[in-house]
Amino acid sequence: MPSPGLLVLFGSQTGTAQDVSERLGREARRRRLDCRVQALDSYSVVNLINEPLVIFVCATTGQGDPPDNMKNFWRFIFRKNLPPTSLCQMDFAVLGLGDSSYAKFNFVAKKLHRRLLQLGGRALLPVCLGDDQHELGPDAAVDPWLHDLWGKVLGLYPVPLDLGTIPAGVPLPSKFTLHFLLAAPRVCSEGQRVAGTDPQGPPSEQQPFLAPMVTNQRVTGPSHFQDVRLMEFDITGSGLSFAAGDVVLIQPENTASHTQRFCQVLGLDPDQTFTLLPREPGVPCPARLPQPCSVRHLVSCYLDIASVPRRSFFELLACLSPHELEREKLLHFSSPQGQEELYSYCSRPRRTILEVLCDFPHTAGAIPADYLLDLIPPIRPRAFSIASSLLVHPSRLQILVAVVQYQTRLKEPRRGLCSSWLASLDPGQGPVQVPLWVRPGGLTFPQTPGTPVIMVGPGTGVAPFRAAVQERVAQGQSGNVLFFGCRLRDQDFYWEAEWMELEGRGCLTLFTAFSREQERKVYVQHRLRELGPLVWELLDRQSAYFYLAGNAKCMPADVSEALTSIFQEQGGLSGPDAATYLARLQRTLRFQSETWA
Repeated sequence: MPSPGLLVLFGSQTGTAQDVSERLGREARRRRLDCRVQALDSYSVVNLINEPLVIFVCATTGQGDPPDNMKNFWRFIFRKNLPPTSLCQMDFAVLGLGDSSYAKFNFVAKKLHRRLLQLGGRALLPVCLGDDQHELGPDAAVDPWLHDLWGKVLGLYPVPLDLGTIPAGVPLPSKFTLHFLLAAPRVCSEGQRVAGTDPQGPPSEQQPFLAPMVTNQRVTGPSHFQDVRLMEFDITGSGLSFAAGDVVLIQPENTASHTQRFCQVLGLDPDQTFTLLPREPGVPCPARLPQPCSVRHLVSCYLDIASVPRRSFFELLACLSPHELEREKLLHFSSPQGQEELYSYCSRPRRTILEVLCDFPHTAGAIPADYLLDLIPPIRPRAFSIASSLLVHPSRLQILVAVVQYQTRLKEPRRGLCSSWLASLDPGQGPVQVPLWVRPGGLTFPQTPGTPVIMVGPGTGVAPFRAAVQERVAQGQSGNVLFFGCRLRDQDFYWEAEWMELEGRGCLTLFTAFSREQERKVYVQHRLRELGPLVWELLDRQSAYFYLAGNAKCMPADVSEALTSIFQEQGGLSGPDAATYLARLQRTLRFQSETWA
């Protein structure tokens, strides 16, 4: 019996779900199974009724939300009018990727699995729950699950014996071929490529707006351990529109020195140009790459050589290595037995793709250019909360950026690609343009006049609340209560003068927590508890909305705990009733949060 088309659909926020999906595609092809891999929102969901075999790979983001590239699918699959026999011809499996430190661990995968069963689908396996918190990462759950999956799939759809599987050490054909051009043609410039001459609708990932940077100003004190910048962009004529709570996405670049080093290690000429051709019909070339393209542009603007490589990188590198000792080590790193060693070598010290290639020079020098796009993921855009309102700053967009830099056991400090790139730009030295576009964020503010809002934003988490306060004050809304926390009043109290001026005008009520200014550390959750009667009055009697933004580590759980204790002390609720009250606020969107790792 000929094998049916296996379809792998993914919802991915940071790239892990996409990487796992592409691994599934490779493993299917090695088993001679026809396989397509697609993002959920790029797949025409009405065709699902004709698919015999589908694997869904989906991450859970934020507070149990689906990733951006599966939100349209999510809305469709939960339509109430879908018949319960819609998917009765489909065999399916769901692989989830989440983080067990969050309350809604793998919520999206679990909910999707249940929904597919309701619509008549047959589950090949229980849902897989990959966990970022496991010391070996999601692979600890994914590896055994995939082993079982292939057993089920090949049991249902056996492959003819004479075909056999393609051994793991043999590389599969590359997705694209790079045709190098002898003469250097006129390559379309970055400006033409990104901005386009005929913009279709508002700026997007395919067609960002090249926004001139107006200011890039450090807002933390000179002795403060962290460099935080207020950056402002001119968006005149962009067609960009946004409200408080929305986010801006920025497409960063690799540094010139990293680009040069990469080309040296791989023996590439950065000035050579090429055209890109897909090996299989119907496979589109990456929209972000111009045709023709220079090697320099490919490496600096597209290949994420500063990211920490995933296991799939080592698998392909091992296939391509002509050097016996290096290949042996790469095979070990890509095997299930070598995962602890790979974690120590790569993930713990945050070693980058470029650094790994420098550690395996014989292999790096032998990588065929055709495999570059299979081996190295594209640079992903970074999201920042918009920190300004169009009502107050028309034609401007502001963000607050903490420049990421930290030390591991590696000699060179680890640097955040986007924050470091942005910090390096100096509009005072000449015009600087940054590719960006806007999308709705996780926070929406009430439109009903007179509704109070309580906002809790420690550190750079205060950024979306500055936009909200500006917007609400411009609309004549009072009842703006802000809890802000930082280390020291004179070092990292962002927008202090602005808050004080608004408080003086009666437009804002501000409560601060400076954690390092007394012996006992005081955080925003302590201030919330101290002001329990006010918080309860606003939430229970005045139907206020509650917002939380900032680091996802401990703060969200501590704030939730502070709230439930307020509900018990001020509202007289029992423990279970206080938890139910908080859950109801979340369900009705009167409690919203936006947190990041």
